[in-house]
Amino acid sequence: MQLALLGSGDLDLEDRYAAAAKAFAGRIGVLIGYDEAFAHLIQAGADALVVPSRFEPCGLTQLCALRYGAVPIVSRVGGLADTVVDAEDAAIAGGAATGFKFGPATPENLAGALRMANVLFQDKVAWRRLQRNGMLTDVSWSGRASRYAALYHEVVAKRHDLQ
Repeated sequence: MQLALLGSGDLDLEDRYAAAAKAFAGRIGVLIGYDEAFAHLIQAGADALVVPSRFEPCGLTQLCALRYGAVPIVSRVGGLADTVVDAEDAAIAGGAATGFKFGPATPENLAGALRMANVLFQDKVAWRRLQRNGMLTDVSWSGRASRYAALYHEVVAKRHDLQ
């Protein structure tokens, strides 16, 4: 396995990741900070993308990963939880799974999700199905915008009914 890490946050974690990259050169790469173009290269070249956020109101990283075919492994918060269909047995059997969710964001829960992803990664047909499901997921505003408009019309109609 190789690990590419891009991001910033807790200084202690940043230092520890940088030390791991130095100790395991060629297996772990770390770039502290953010670079949009590099983020897309990582997403496009990865088999899986881990987003262990403790807070994420929306999240675009997992949406890009889905489009690129990088299977998202995300903490079960905010937009991450809303946009990834967990690879549970029923979702896999129904052909709807797009990634893995774990929560709360603890090292143990992350490790469990990584183990589950590794098991499925060994089944190349199932892994390709996850990738394909993700790439086929509509992450555009086209369907959502019409649902928002319908909701607003419904609210306005109810408001008029109450008057």
